[in-house]
Amino acid sequence: MHAFDVLGDPVRRRILEVLATGEHTAGTIVEVVQREFSISQAAVSQHLSVLRQSGFATVRIDGPRRIYSVDSRPLQEVDSWLDQFRGFWKHRLNALTAEIARGKRERRR
Repeated sequence: MHAFDVLGDPVRRRILEVLATGEHTAGTIVEVVQREFSISQAAVSQHLSVLRQSGFATVRIDGPRRIYSVDSRPLQEVDSWLDQFRGFWKHRLNALTAEIARGKRERRR
């Protein structure tokens, strides 16, 4: 599955956002996702499976618990792909930064 197919799903993106804060048990992830998306535990498990199989998440067993974390390698690949498009907004962001700095200088005067 292509990285953008994985990231194109809002549930999987939300799971990755949760995992970006650190390791979480499957139960914690299920609670967050069920509360926000009203989907079943089985559906959340399927999304976690897709994230594992596509390399976006890793899992380790700790007794009866499954603990998930982000694997950043696929995200680095996405970042590399996006790099070709950064030029479209880099100059505008630099101009915005300069304009904000100019405005701050004028207000101090």
